[in-house]
Amino acid sequence: MNELGQQLNRRDVLKQGTQVAALVLGMTGSRSLPAAEASASAAIQVGILLGTFRSGTLEGRLDAVKACGLDCVQVSLDCAGLSDMPDEIPLEVSGRIRHAAAARGITIASVQGTFNMSHPDAEYRRTGLRRLRVLAEACPQLGTSKIHVCTGTRDRGGMWRRHPDNDSPEAWRDMAACVREATEIARQTRVVLAFEPEVNNVVDSAQKARRLLDEIASPHLRVTIDPANLFHAGELPRMREILDEAFALVGKDIVLAHAKDLDRDGDAGHLPAGQGKLDYDRYVSLLHTYRFPGPLLLHGLSAAQVPGCVAFLRQKLAGLPLVPSGK
Repeated sequence: MNELGQQLNRRDVLKQGTQVAALVLGMTGSRSLPAAEASASAAIQVGILLGTFRSGTLEGRLDAVKACGLDCVQVSLDCAGLSDMPDEIPLEVSGRIRHAAAARGITIASVQGTFNMSHPDAEYRRTGLRRLRVLAEACPQLGTSKIHVCTGTRDRGGMWRRHPDNDSPEAWRDMAACVREATEIARQTRVVLAFEPEVNNVVDSAQKARRLLDEIASPHLRVTIDPANLFHAGELPRMREILDEAFALVGKDIVLAHAKDLDRDGDAGHLPAGQGKLDYDRYVSLLHTYRFPGPLLLHGLSAAQVPGCVAFLRQKLAGLPLVPSGK
C-alpha cells in the first residue's frame, strides 16, 4: 500500500457517501511515484476549493480532502457556518478552521473573498470592502495570507455574468478604484489579493490583468490564473498562443492557480479537469516554466469526481522535468 493508502481513514471516507468512498479507496491500488517523478512535481501543491464537498461539518469536509490525498484548500467561510463574506468572524470560528486543517496536515492556501468590485452601486462596493477588511483581519487566525477576489461585472445580479457595459470607461474606473481600496486594506493587514482574469468580468483577459497590475502597482495585488476562463468566443483554435501570451504577461504575478476544464469558449461553464478541451500539458508546463510554487486548486467538479481529477493532475505534474538543485 502506498503513502496515500496508509493515510486513508475508512470511517471518515464513508461519511462522504459510498460513491466517493469507492472512488477514493480505488486510488490506493495505484503505484507510488518514483522518487524522480515525485521530485519533479513537488514544487506544485495540488488542492481544492473546500466547498466542493457540499455537505457535512467543516471537519468532515477536511477529512474528505485528506482522504483524496490533497495538500491544501481554498476555504469559503460558509463551510464553517458563516456567510462567505460575513460582517463578523468570531475568533473561535477562525481558530477552529485553522486547527482543524493543521490537525490533518492540510494547508489553507487561500480564503474566498469575492464580491462584485465592478457593481454599478457604490454602496454595494463599499459594503464589500468593509467585509473584505473583516476577512483580511482574520487571515492570521485562519492561517493564510492570500484572498481570492473577483473584479466583477456591471451585471447587478451576478458577478460572473457578462454585461455590455463591462467595456465602458466607467466600469473600469469604478472597478480600479475599488481594487485600489481593497489593495490598501491588503497592505494594512499584510495579505495578498489574487484576482482572476475571466471572460465575463471587466478584467476579461490577461492584457487587462496586466493593465490593472500596472495601475495599482502593489506587491499586495497578484493573480489567480484559470485558463478555462480566458477564451473569448472563437478563440479556442488559438489555445496555445493565448496560454503562452497570458503567462508572458502575468506569469510572474500568479500566486494561485485553478484547475477545471471547458468544452467551449466564451462563457465556458465548468467541467472537471481532464474532461474537456484545455491543453493541460501546456498549462502545467507553463506553471513549471514560470516557477509557480502552487497551489493548483481543483474546482468545477463534484465530490465523486475528485479522485479521478487528482490522479489526472498528479500524472501531468509527474511528467514535468526536474528543477535543478539550487534553482
